Amino acid sequence: MGPIRGPLATALDMLTDALALVGQHSLYCRSQRQPQYPAMDVRLVMEQIEDSKGLIIGAMELLKKV
Repeated sequence: MGPIRGPLATALDMLTDALALVGQHSLYCRSQRQPQYPAMDVRLVMEQIEDSKGLIIGAMELLKKV
């Protein structure tokens, strides 16, 4: 992968692991108003991790073209 894309791939794997852990936590931490959904803070963390993964994937694709 190279000296730049390699660490980005590692960061992407770490974010994926974090997303899995937060997903497991969301099973127990439910919204009181809407029990079918995770609590708002858990949803926000999951959204931020997904957004971060998207940024890393975009950067890796740009580096692949260079």
